[in-house]
Amino acid sequence: MENNNDFKPEESGINPVDTAGSKNDVYFSNVDTRASSASNSATAVKRAVPKRKKGQSVASTYVFFIVVIVISMVLSVYAVMCMNDVLAITKTSSTVTVSYTDQIDNIDDAVDLLADNGLVKCKNFCKLFAKFRESQVGPNYRNGVYFKEKTYEPGVYYLSGKMGLEGMLQAMQGDATSAETVRLTFPEGYTVPEIVDKLVANEVCDKAALLSAIQTVNFSYSLVNSLQAEEKVPYRLEGYLFPDTYDFYVGESASSVIKKFLANGDTHIKEKHRKRAKELGYSMEDIITIASIIQMEAGSEEQMKTISAVLHNRLSDTTNRPSIGCDSTSDYIKNKVAPSLSSTSAHTSDYYLTYYDTHISSTVVGLPEGPICNPGLDAINAALYPADSDAFFFFHDAKGNLYTAKTNQEFNEKINAYAPYLNAIS
Repeated sequence: MENNNDFKPEESGINPVDTAGSKNDVYFSNVDTRASSASNSATAVKRAVPKRKKGQSVASTYVFFIVVIVISMVLSVYAVMCMNDVLAITKTSSTVTVSYTDQIDNIDDAVDLLADNGLVKCKNFCKLFAKFRESQVGPNYRNGVYFKEKTYEPGVYYLSGKMGLEGMLQAMQGDATSAETVRLTFPEGYTVPEIVDKLVANEVCDKAALLSAIQTVNFSYSLVNSLQAEEKVPYRLEGYLFPDTYDFYVGESASSVIKKFLANGDTHIKEKHRKRAKELGYSMEDIITIASIIQMEAGSEEQMKTISAVLHNRLSDTTNRPSIGCDSTSDYIKNKVAPSLSSTSAHTSDYYLTYYDTHISSTVVGLPEGPICNPGLDAINAALYPADSDAFFFFHDAKGNLYTAKTNQEFNEKINAYAPYLNAIS
């Protein structure tokens, strides 16, 4: 029977090398075989990674440089476009009409408007540049008040990229395009067509821009801040362009020009006027319309309050006397509005006559739709403080003398006596 307990060194983990000493002692090995295995594994991994071929390395380098070049070109093009927006190096001089009806209070919105109209391409850069320039130039000073940012006045502007970013923004701020000034006087009773023609003749502003500002721009002055353009009224601001002498810049913006008239009117029409209008049962718009008729009908300041009394008397009794019986309202349409209408005008003079003819035989009851001229302060005061009279009729003779009458019979008798060339009316 074999002895299974026989010791077999090759199966026991004992170092098979003959390590027995002279006395035939047996020794166990202390060598760590894990380090050797790890080293062999690392060597195996290194050998598993293929070496990069020379052609592939060169291709990667080419791709890198191409990407860098493309990015550089894109940035260069963008930089050129940015500088072109600011300096207008290659911009054309073609004009773009830019209009807005409300005041713009910040640079971002102003630049957005330019971008929307194709006048700048890099609007974000333009915003940063404009703000930087604003910080370098300092605060904006107007009328004794400093503002952090400039405001952009509502109106119609004729801009071109050739003006450059700063030039366009300055134009939108209402800044004058030249230092040359002109002083113009506008008498009481001037109409919008007459005022516009005088401004254009003296190169103050463009006609289309003026008319657009009069019709569409929202102004904050108390007399006109609620006025809206109406189909029945030829000119929205007729009656509110205060007659006076003004200094204008040659090439001034339309909104800046109109603001001078309106601001002047606001300084003359005070709270006491509004209070008096309310006492009479009228709005200030009604008073301005009455004043405009007085301005056109009166031959002198002395006649104004008497004519005002006749108008007030008729307006207070529209049941028996529906018309105010004045020729000046229809004359306004025929002689002032009609010559100014063009083939592209929204309405004809006959259309406006429907709402402005206040002759005895007309169908207009009471006042016309709006003022018929721009009255002065004397006419406005006369409209607010009529004379104490119960007359319902008035007329002038050939010398400009004023006559009044209480009844239709008295009126015809006086006409026959002092102005027989006038047609008797009832």
